[in-house]
Amino acid sequence: MARFLDVVRPLLVVLPEVTQAKTQIHIRERVLWTVITLFIFLVCCQVPLYGITVAKTADPFYWVRVILASNRGTLMELGISPIVTSSMVMQLLAGSKIIEVDQSSREDRALFQGAQKLFGMLITVGEAVAYVLSGMYGPVSDLGAGNAILIILQLFIAGLIVLTLDELLQKGYGFGSGISLFIATNICENIVWKAFSPTTISAGGRTEFEGAIIALFHFLITQPNKVQALQRAFYRQNLPNVTHLLATVLVFLVVIYFQGFRVELPLKSQRQRGVVSSYPIKLFYTSNIPIILQTALVSNLYFISQLLYKRFPTNLLVRLLGDWQEIDGGYGGSRPVGGLAYYLSPPQSMGDVASDPVRALLYLLFILGTCAVFSHTWIYVSGSSARDVARQLREQQMVMKGHRSSSLVHQLNRYIPTAAAFGGMCIGALTVCADFLGAIGSGTGILLAVTIIYQLFETLVKNTGGSLSSLLAF
Repeated sequence: MARFLDVVRPLLVVLPEVTQAKTQIHIRERVLWTVITLFIFLVCCQVPLYGITVAKTADPFYWVRVILASNRGTLMELGISPIVTSSMVMQLLAGSKIIEVDQSSREDRALFQGAQKLFGMLITVGEAVAYVLSGMYGPVSDLGAGNAILIILQLFIAGLIVLTLDELLQKGYGFGSGISLFIATNICENIVWKAFSPTTISAGGRTEFEGAIIALFHFLITQPNKVQALQRAFYRQNLPNVTHLLATVLVFLVVIYFQGFRVELPLKSQRQRGVVSSYPIKLFYTSNIPIILQTALVSNLYFISQLLYKRFPTNLLVRLLGDWQEIDGGYGGSRPVGGLAYYLSPPQSMGDVASDPVRALLYLLFILGTCAVFSHTWIYVSGSSARDVARQLREQQMVMKGHRSSSLVHQLNRYIPTAAAFGGMCIGALTVCADFLGAIGSGTGILLAVTIIYQLFETLVKNTGGSLSSLLAF
């Protein structure tokens, strides 16, 4: 029986591909490519889709757009959702041995990445068709067959651009990955906008500025009672407030603090006497992967739930999956008010936690459980388990000080699975705390932004000689 990778091999020939950088590219050029990639992404976020009608319905992805790096009604409507979904599915298939992949073989790794890209393109087409047929851009009968096909084509080309940009960075021309860069940019842009947005919004019979900082000064200037002005600026509902902004800063600082938690395992070389080094095992061993996978899972659930609720609002099974209500003021969109989607969505403040503690508890258990499971599973499907690390160290002829080479896997197993599972739970706990405090951009978004920016900073420092002065002078 032919392997899956051998079956898809002929199809991979026609896929667009970025060739691996053959030589080490200078850091200035890598920074330039990273900036160009980011510029293309930001342009796509602002270019509206041609042929759509102005959407009057609620946004099904309102809660997760920041994390998916998407922008409604633009070329980046799908964001990184196809890439994340295809990566998640392919990694799980490979980890469960449904797809046979030899990670030690360069050819197999190339075929697996090509199959993942092909699957991502298929998911892009599928999501684009689902968006159009669901009426997100207006009824299909009003759009017409020509406009509907044109919208699908635009979304597919935009998805292909995202795949190519991500591959460009990962092939050594830039820093990090496109997915991480786009997520961090979108989240930071959202936080800055919610803090300083000059847009006015009608809420509670009065007009207010959307930005929390601008609203604070506006209230202090226009309202004679300064105590009430401060109270409104700190605790207003359905719009960003100063409390949300302070919670965001607090979560940023806490996540940065936890980034320094690690265990350094001492190593020595078997080839050269006196050569020593260390292998760091961080608390966040799998980085932001658990929360990305968890977000992809929830976003797909939200979309399916809203799509079904729009078609069959009175069906009992559909309402058990999710009962939705449109938001009148503030950001717009819709929110779950019942069903499974409601209990898997974060409470927006401590008031929401107090009013429905059962929901808060179930959300806490869901986040902690899924993050721990995804994190623990990821080390086996991504080649970062104790056995994989031990093989890499043996190839480099490195062993742990005070231990035999044969016991390397056993020693690594004492740390890596624990760090993965416990680190995943810590990531989930930080996400929940940020959501309960009402941090801007959601706890998931803030956690992703901090971890991504921290990793980019570490990469830059490493590539510029390991010192801050070198980084500033490069």
